[in-house]
Amino acid sequence: MSENVALKIVQRIATELAVQPRQVAATVELLDEGATVPFIARYRKEVTGDLDDTQLRTLEERLIYLRELEERRAAILQSIHEQGKLTDALAEAIGAADSKQLLEDLYLPYKQKRRTRAQIAREAGLEPLAHALLADPTLDPQTEAAKYVDTDKGVADLKAALDGARDILSEQFGETAELLGKLREWLWSDGIVTSKVVEGKELEEGEKFRDYYDYSETLRTVPSHRALALFRGRNAGIMVVKLGLGEELDAQVPHPGELRIAGHFGIRQQGRAADKWLGDVCRWCWRVKVLPHLENDLLTQLRETAESDAIHVFARNLKDLLLAAPAGPKAVIGLDPGLRTGVKVAVVDRTGKVLATDAIFPHEPRRDWDGSLAKLARLAQATKAELISIGNGTASRETDKLASELIQKHPDLKLQKIVVSEAGASVYSASELAAKEFPDLDVTLRGAVSIARRLQDPLAELVKIEPKAIGVGQYQHDVNQRELARSLDAVVEDCVNAVGVDVNTASVALLARVSGLNATLARNIVEFRDANGAFPNREQLKKVPRLGDKTFEQAAGFLRVNGGDNPLDRSAVHPEAYPVVERIVARVKKDVGMLIGNRETLKGLTPSDFVDERFGLPTVRDILAELEKPGRDPRPEFKTATFRDGVEKLSDLSPGMLLEGVVTNVAAFGAFIDIGVHQDGLVHVSAMSTKFIKDPHEVVKAGQVVQVKVLEVDVKRQRIALTMRLGDEPGAPASGPRGSRDAAGGAGNGAGGNSRGGASRGGNAPRQREVDTQSAMAAAFAKLKR
Repeated sequence: MSENVALKIVQRIATELAVQPRQVAATVELLDEGATVPFIARYRKEVTGDLDDTQLRTLEERLIYLRELEERRAAILQSIHEQGKLTDALAEAIGAADSKQLLEDLYLPYKQKRRTRAQIAREAGLEPLAHALLADPTLDPQTEAAKYVDTDKGVADLKAALDGARDILSEQFGETAELLGKLREWLWSDGIVTSKVVEGKELEEGEKFRDYYDYSETLRTVPSHRALALFRGRNAGIMVVKLGLGEELDAQVPHPGELRIAGHFGIRQQGRAADKWLGDVCRWCWRVKVLPHLENDLLTQLRETAESDAIHVFARNLKDLLLAAPAGPKAVIGLDPGLRTGVKVAVVDRTGKVLATDAIFPHEPRRDWDGSLAKLARLAQATKAELISIGNGTASRETDKLASELIQKHPDLKLQKIVVSEAGASVYSASELAAKEFPDLDVTLRGAVSIARRLQDPLAELVKIEPKAIGVGQYQHDVNQRELARSLDAVVEDCVNAVGVDVNTASVALLARVSGLNATLARNIVEFRDANGAFPNREQLKKVPRLGDKTFEQAAGFLRVNGGDNPLDRSAVHPEAYPVVERIVARVKKDVGMLIGNRETLKGLTPSDFVDERFGLPTVRDILAELEKPGRDPRPEFKTATFRDGVEKLSDLSPGMLLEGVVTNVAAFGAFIDIGVHQDGLVHVSAMSTKFIKDPHEVVKAGQVVQVKVLEVDVKRQRIALTMRLGDEPGAPASGPRGSRDAAGGAGNGAGGNSRGGASRGGNAPRQREVDTQSAMAAAFAKLKR
């Protein structure tokens, strides 16, 4: 890529982010050198001008897109040049194109494609006929066409000649980039998306898509969850999704699209000999060439926008889940509930080491309640367990009752119980990673271990599971999987590095997410640790095979050595900045151990006094803040929800109930709440606050404990409508600032009911919009007259 192109990319990103080009250029150089976003965000603030991690992630995404754009631009220019058709004007237009879509519009006439009807007509010598009728509408089409009838060339009669001329002009009109751009913009603004159920699919097979059997909405206003539901229904063969103006046009009335094509090429109905024929060409072009092309383009654009929104929601929810409050280093009994197969039990110590495993059968069919209580009491006594972690799957509430009785009967054990999400536990249990970690444990018992550990430290345990299996996504299986994986990997990387990792206790999975490291280096670190004992300091990391200076630079600041021989190694101060700390120590005349945590002394220092050529004011301020609270954990305080006794299944719910629950997922239209009945309820965004709420994330996040009221229970469709406005009355019309644009309810594994274990959610029921077709037509023609 040339220097001019690189500068153009830098300038564009700088404009988009409203920052200086030098900041972007410096960041691009760091990224190209292999630096990670977490490293750049924390340790290169002077270089980037203090860009934060959000800006850096956006910059990285735009850099990828714009470089792909430039590669495509170069390929298109080369292709047209090789065809001998590249003019100065075309080259200038291609050079000015600022999106992939515009590039493809410009390339469309030159794109290699299968032999078209227009190409066949040109080969038959009909191009002069087409151009003559377009240039001079006073010519009579029949008379002119007679000059081109030639059976040897495949032009059998007048109709064949005029049809060929029509095909040539239709292709020419339909591949005009400027016209396509205008029509695309018009349809995006005014187009109507409609869906109809396929005949015969109305029954049980398509029940979860019932809300879309007869649906219409303005294209530009379709929210992501509804768009993804529409496309899922279409892909399942249940619905037909179309784009138009929401009207059934009289065949005798020119469509607004036809009129726009005609207007662009100066075609008018003035009673001249060729006017009607040219009008028919515009109609043919619109219906056969342009509308199908733009319908495909715009529905693809809608899908891609919806996917982008869904990926953003997934990423934000994943971040909240990974940064959920840890219970900390406490011995935990993990219970993986089940009925026929029993409840799997695993006890881990303060460090997560497995102390004991077992299975109990308190439920149907064995109903060994007392025996299960006795076994759990013995395990708790022997292992000095402090917490009971209960998975929220099948038989969770029944197992929760068992734990409650255990606590009640044995107060001396001082146990506490917490229900946790078990999403992804089964995926982890059967993974290669779990097999290596617990080669002697049965697959079912590995799940219990995971449930216990994810209470101690959600981040450390959840990084072992593919993010898509954790189950906080909206239609996660319907979106671009490459983009989803890239986005989620970035979230995991940011979260792990924000918290920091204890190099002497971390698993391979956790270490692999540290800035600069990968799975191979993570394994090398663990193997070195196993062979040589705990790392006494960060410097010892340089002895790990294949961990070179560049990797050390990227990773060292995020790796902690607790209890080592250098107190700074348990902080986020990077080893490269230790000389700054040495100058601070010399100034205050106290050793590092006495300085760390000494708020009074640190607050009395002036950061600018310690700035030098390498470390500027932002870094010095960060160092002082870190010395004040070394290794501080950004995660919140640990809290749990208490589920209501007697409410264990959908049929136990009734409108008006006040319950406590945990937010499991936040979507564009609301939040899903676990209230202890194996089926998440939905709080629609309009029921979250008495104030106007644009984004549910303004109010809640995954893992948050909330108070809710039950508004409605739909047992058939497995839907629960909840409200966080506790004054709302069940059955009353929505009175919030937004009203009820979407129907309450509608959790979804896809567009149906939400189930446990990593299901994607979505498919909230839309309120169908009725389109006034006469008004739509009138508006379309009115715009043409302006």
